[in-house]
Amino acid sequence: MDKMSARKLVWEQLKGVAIPDSRFHLDFNQFIPDFHDSDIARTNLVELDLYKSANTVFVTPDNCLEGVREQILIDGKTQIMPTYGIRRGFVVVSPEDVGEDMVSYSVCLDNIEKTGHYVSLSQIRDNYKLDILITGASAVNYSGVRFGKGHGFFDLEWAMLSQIGVVSDSTPVIAFVHESQLVDVKLEVDEFDAVCDYIVTPKRVVNVEGHPKPTSGIIWNKLSDGMMNDIPPLQELKLIDP
Repeated sequence: MDKMSARKLVWEQLKGVAIPDSRFHLDFNQFIPDFHDSDIARTNLVELDLYKSANTVFVTPDNCLEGVREQILIDGKTQIMPTYGIRRGFVVVSPEDVGEDMVSYSVCLDNIEKTGHYVSLSQIRDNYKLDILITGASAVNYSGVRFGKGHGFFDLEWAMLSQIGVVSDSTPVIAFVHESQLVDVKLEVDEFDAVCDYIVTPKRVVNVEGHPKPTSGIIWNKLSDGMMNDIPPLQELKLIDP
C-alpha cells in the first residue's frame, strides 16, 4: 500500500474521533487534528524518561499537540516550533516568556507566534541542541514511517535541523497519534523519511526499532515546486550551508 492509500483509509476512521478544526472542519488535507483522549496520550508521553530529561523540545504546530505544548512550558522546558508551512520560519518559546496564568492562551496557534520570538536557522544552530522531536501525523505504521498531510514538512524540518547539526540519528522522534492512526501496513522508506522512534497513543507507547533517520540534510533536487520561494529557512540554508 502506498502512503496516499493508507492516508485515505485512516482519514475515514479518524472522522469518528477527530475534533474539527475551527477553520478547516474535517479537511485533513489542511491540518493534523486533535482527537478524543489526547490528554491521556499526553500523560503517556510525559512519563517517558526521554521527555523528563529533555531541556529543549521541537514540537510541530499540529492541533493534537496543543496540550503537549502547554505541558512543555509547565514542565519548565523550552520549545521550538515551526510556523504553519514553515512560511515564517521557526518560533522559540521559553517558560520565562509566559506568565503562569497565560500558559494555555500562549500555546494556541493563533497566539504562540506573539508569545515567543522568531529564530533563524543560524540562531538555532548557535544557541540550541534539540533533545527530542514530537510530531503529529495523519498515520504511522509499526516501523515508525509516518505520513502527514502529504506535504512532507516534518521530513523537511528534520533535514534542515540535521544539516545545521542540532539533531542526529540518535535524537528521538516521537509520533503523537490516536490509536486509529497507528496502522499495520508495509510502506517503503524513502531516503528523506524521518522515521519515528516512539509512537504514543492514548492506549500505549510503541518503541520502534529499525530504520535509521536520514542525516544527509536537504536533498535540493527533491524539493517540491515553490518551496524555495515559500520557505525562508531554505533560502537561508542555501546561503549558510549550500
